[in-house]
Amino acid sequence: MASSKEYLDFILEQLSDLDEVSHRAMMGEYIIYYRGKVVGGIYDDRFLVKPTKSAVAMMPDANRELPYDGAKEMLLVDDVDNKKFLTELLEAMYLELPAAKKKK
Repeated sequence: MASSKEYLDFILEQLSDLDEVSHRAMMGEYIIYYRGKVVGGIYDDRFLVKPTKSAVAMMPDANRELPYDGAKEMLLVDDVDNKKFLTELLEAMYLELPAAKKKK
């Protein structure tokens, strides 16, 4: 099932206090970037983030879910209505994320 544009718009609005949040459509789903780094994505209208140490620390009881078959597990963000939490989550994760890969 593809994610809805409405859910993407909702998540982007929740992240609007951050500069340099962007997204890219990918096979009916959306990859979410913060300052050029992949933080997670929207899959089947679920906001999933990479399981960095800070993300796990901030969401110790988060469900680990697969965004799609064959993918690595990601953390389900349950508290998407809490704009302040989402802002703090992405800021905490940023330094732990790998640098964006250079395009050839």
